[in-house]
Amino acid sequence: MIKNILAEFKKFVMRGNVIDMSVGIIIGAAFTKIVNSMVSDILMPPLGLLMGKVDFSNWFIVLKPGASTPAPYESLSAAQAAGATTLNIGNLLNAVISFLIVALCIFMLIKLINKLNALKETPAEAPTTKKCPYCCMEIPLEATRCGHCTSSLK
Repeated sequence: MIKNILAEFKKFVMRGNVIDMSVGIIIGAAFTKIVNSMVSDILMPPLGLLMGKVDFSNWFIVLKPGASTPAPYESLSAAQAAGATTLNIGNLLNAVISFLIVALCIFMLIKLINKLNALKETPAEAPTTKKCPYCCMEIPLEATRCGHCTSSLK
């Protein structure tokens, strides 16, 4: 019985779509790390400078001060080290921007794939029928007389 389950599991795992999905998830996770780094290390610092030298990762609201050190706190890490309960607005903003960039990249990738698939489509087959000029019914291309109105097509 265990042999049957293992054989069935191996058959399931070795199916092409499961392997393709696994590769996609792994690549997606790696791509997300790249995008997160791009947002936090490349996009947000200049955006923070444009908005008055604001570090978005340090946008937070103290909900409850820490027991060891009272508020205000210089940074989010200082608040967390003091044991404060915080609402991390900057981290949410970074995550939203990261999500939008990933979604845009996936959208562009799907759009490219659809365009490539459209190029691969086979051209339409040559027509096998034509319309009779007299009665407008479909007739074979080789016909010399319409089968509906009996008009000569020569």
